[in-house]
Amino acid sequence: MKPSTHAHSRPPQALSALTGRLRGQSRKITGPRQAILEILRRHPHPMTNREIFAAMPKGRCDLATIYRAMHLLEEMGMVQRFDFGDGTARFELVGEGDDGHHHHLVCTRCAGVVEIDECFLREIESRIAARNGFKAVTHKLEFFGICPECQR
Repeated sequence: MKPSTHAHSRPPQALSALTGRLRGQSRKITGPRQAILEILRRHPHPMTNREIFAAMPKGRCDLATIYRAMHLLEEMGMVQRFDFGDGTARFELVGEGDDGHHHHLVCTRCAGVVEIDECFLREIESRIAARNGFKAVTHKLEFFGICPECQR
């Protein structure tokens, strides 16, 4: 699998700001949590628990600890979970005050990922909500295709 790419790049969040968010919700800053945040901070594309584990310094923690930490970070709204249709959850940091809303274009051959900022669905979302009496409607949408490199 080739490394994921992005249509743009966001500046990485400072590790101190990320650990501050944990402290702000009365959560401990454990070594594994700090290492996970550092890995996610340096990798702006969605990562699986196993990819995070592989990037972790050897002996720092086990895979179960990563699963628990990712569950906590998702509950706290610090990471967003993505599903690219292969049954594997991927996680990406969400900036404070950011709703994390964006889409991805995923290559079906190499699994490369491009982040897409455009979202044309807000108006459709509002119509669907109004028509059906729903409130707080959201959506997740991923696009799939063959990247230029795999087309060669």
